[in-house]
Amino acid sequence: MADKKAYLNRLSRMEGQLRGIGKMVEEDRACPDVVTQLMAVRAAMDKVIHLMVTENLLSCVQDQEAQDPSVSLDEALKLLFKSKS
Repeated sequence: MADKKAYLNRLSRMEGQLRGIGKMVEEDRACPDVVTQLMAVRAAMDKVIHLMVTENLLSCVQDQEAQDPSVSLDEALKLLFKSKS
């Protein structure tokens, strides 16, 4: 992982958010407030997943490109984003 510290910081923030959500549940806070916080944690988790997968993809393609110059990073990214459409 290129930026391990950044990932760990993001994960620590999510951990704190989850503890806060646990407190909200203990205090019988309103459901919409709890759900809003849960959605924020989910969005943060999705962002970490996206960053890690992207980093891994780039690394794999660059390694493959070094072995076979016909492999293009641009082509791999086009395929990735085309598959998400």
